[in-house]
This record gives sequence, C-alpha cells and structure tokens, in this order.
Amino acid sequence: MKIKRPKGTNDIFGKEAYKWQFLENVIRETCENFGIQEIRTPMFEYRNLFERGVGETTDVVQKEMFTFKDRGDREYALKPESTAGTARAYLENSLSADVQPTKLYYIAPSFRDERNQAGRFKQFHQFGVEMFGSFDASCDAEVISFVHELLRRLKVKDVTLKLNSLGGNECRKAYNQKLKSFVETKLDSLCEDCKQRYEKNPLRVLDCKNNNCKEALKDAPTTIESLDNECRTHFENLQKYLNVMGIPYEIDTKIVRGLDYYTKTVFEFVCKSEKLGSQSTICGGGRYDNLIKECGGQATGAVGFGLGMERLIMLLEEQGLKIESENRPLIYIGSMGDVGFIKAQEIAYNLRKENIYVEYDIVKRSVKAQLKYADKINAKYVIIIGDNEIETNKVNLKNMDKSEQREINLTDLKNEVLKDIK
Repeated sequence: MKIKRPKGTNDIFGKEAYKWQFLENVIRETCENFGIQEIRTPMFEYRNLFERGVGETTDVVQKEMFTFKDRGDREYALKPESTAGTARAYLENSLSADVQPTKLYYIAPSFRDERNQAGRFKQFHQFGVEMFGSFDASCDAEVISFVHELLRRLKVKDVTLKLNSLGGNECRKAYNQKLKSFVETKLDSLCEDCKQRYEKNPLRVLDCKNNNCKEALKDAPTTIESLDNECRTHFENLQKYLNVMGIPYEIDTKIVRGLDYYTKTVFEFVCKSEKLGSQSTICGGGRYDNLIKECGGQATGAVGFGLGMERLIMLLEEQGLKIESENRPLIYIGSMGDVGFIKAQEIAYNLRKENIYVEYDIVKRSVKAQLKYADKINAKYVIIIGDNEIETNKVNLKNMDKSEQREINLTDLKNEVLKDIK
C-alpha cells in the first residue's frame, strides 16, 4: 500500500512551484520598497504563547491547534499563525532597542486542524507583515497601503478595503457590557459555541459564521458607538491618511477579526470570487497594542496583517493571470557515443558556470530520444556532439524556435550562447 500525504496538505513542484516563486518575488520586492525586512521564526512555539497572545477563547486555540508534549512534559503547538511568534521574537531579541519602527515580514507554513475547504488546508502558507514601535494611525495606514500596492502590482481586480475600529482597552470594556446585554436577549437563537463565548468573551459572537447567529445578531450595537475621543480621533486620522493616498475603503462595523489581540483598527481586503466564496477575504489584519505586553514586555504600538498564499494564488488564476515559467533551457547538448557523452558533460558544466541554463543527457537515451526530450523541455538551442564534431571542432547549432541551424566552431559555443542572452 502506497503511503499518501496527509489530508489537508499539498505537494508543490514543477509549474506549480514557479507560481509560488513568482508571487514570492513580487512580495519580496514590494517589501524592499517599503523597508520591510524578513524574519523567520520556529515552526512551533510553547502552547501558552498562543493562549496568551491569540486568546484562550478563540476557535484557533480551542479547536484548531496541533499540540504535543516533549519528554519533559512541556507543551508546544505548531504555529497556527505567525503574529504571536513574531511578537515573541521582537521581545526576546530586544528589537525595540534598535531605531523604531521595526518592520518585519514572513512567508511561512502555518497549521490548523480545521475542515478542508477552498483554499484552506491543515498546512497552509501565510505571508504577513508586522510593524512595531508606533501607536500612531500613520502606521496603520502604511500597513494598509502596502497591501493595496501589492494587490495593485499583482493586478487583482474588484477588491474592497473594509475598515472598523474596536477601540482601546476601556472602549472594549464599555462595549462588552453593551453587547452582553444585547446578546442576553438572543441566547435562545444562538449556537452552543456562541453561548459559551457570551460568558467568556462576548465580542467573539460577532465573528460566528453560523447563519442563524448572524441573523440574530444583525442589530447588535457596534464597536464604533463605544469609541472614546482618543480612539475616535485615531480612526478618523487613519481615514484621513488613506484619503490623501487615494486608497478607497468602506466602513464595516461587522468586522471584528477572530483573534483576541486586536485593538483599535481592524481591516479586511475582500474580493468577489466563485472559487473562494461570494465575498472572499484575501487578507485581514489590524492593530494589536497589547500583544507585546501579553508576551511579557512593555505596551508597544503594533500593526500587521496575514494573507493566505494558497487563496491568493487561486484568486489570481480565477481572474485570468497566467503565471507561466520562463525558466526554459537555453541550450540542450545531445551526445553520440561514449566520448561525446563525456564531452557533453564538460561543455554543459562550463556553460553553467557562466549562469546559463543547460540540459544534457544523463539517462543514456538514443539521439532520436534526446531530440524529442529537448523539444519537450522547450530548449531554445540544440547541439549534438559525437566523435566527428570533436575531431573537426564543428557543431550544428539548431534554433528550435525558428527551425534553423548553422555551423559554428565548438570553441565559439559559449560566446554564441552568451550573445543570445545579451
């Protein structure tokens, strides 16, 4: 019986891998333009990091984490998201001692034991940006402008930016009281999960995907109604900064995000998609000024977002973006006989040292099979080397695109190929 990959995971290779490389290259270039540096954190962390950072009452912590213990009975979790780990790294490595703000990005696997659906897997890949060291709304605007610019470069169509504000700690307390009083009148209509959330963390009921719960809570009070002057000014400033950058947005008071660390700004970029859902969230994020403190540090201004790579690739393909590999071999070196076989390896290696993509026969095919292989891999040029070619120092250089060939000196092959690159 063949061993198969676990459900909810994927193998990425060949043309599919090139799509990822293409997307990652655009991401890295955009990060460079915004002065954002890469960070790579462990695939697993202590479980309590996510309990304290993400929130004990969230679905991620309660239902979706992959957890395990080591021989010392210490509890770990495969990371379900990367923000908490990045915050831990910021604190542990004293990055606050450097000139602020600290701007970091990651492209990393994450793990959640959730039901498989379009673009959602047990192991998925997340790109995210985290900015630490500023409480000002201009930092929120910079993070949002980054996403807007990335999606523009990728030519993603029909995207809407939706904004909301959850307010700070005092605003949240006041709002939770209002919300709890409202939800109490609707308890009979809510699912069992929401009844538990009502007791432990009432804001979480607004993030429920159950249609009956959504209908029962449609007239719930909004977080914006409970903002104090400082939080309201922060939200107004964010809108002012987005306006001056020409970034359109909508206020959506239903956005609360699914993780407990968010404060003040929360946002989502949504797009119409048949494959991912009628109103699919491409990425979401917001401000989380309490997270560093939850990890044991001082209160630190922070903003970030996460974006699912699988879902973005599916959306790009649905919208017609063709991501074809341009990594075609420039030349295929075929061979006849043992001497030609050895010579082909020598020439190929010397050309590769000049940063030229070369292929040659390593499975002892016939000449006819070699030519078929060269055509299949879409090589631009082909030569065949045998005893006669080595003796005369002449080869026929065939241009596969034009079906033309010309005789050249074997010693001139490198210059002829480099001429094509230039």
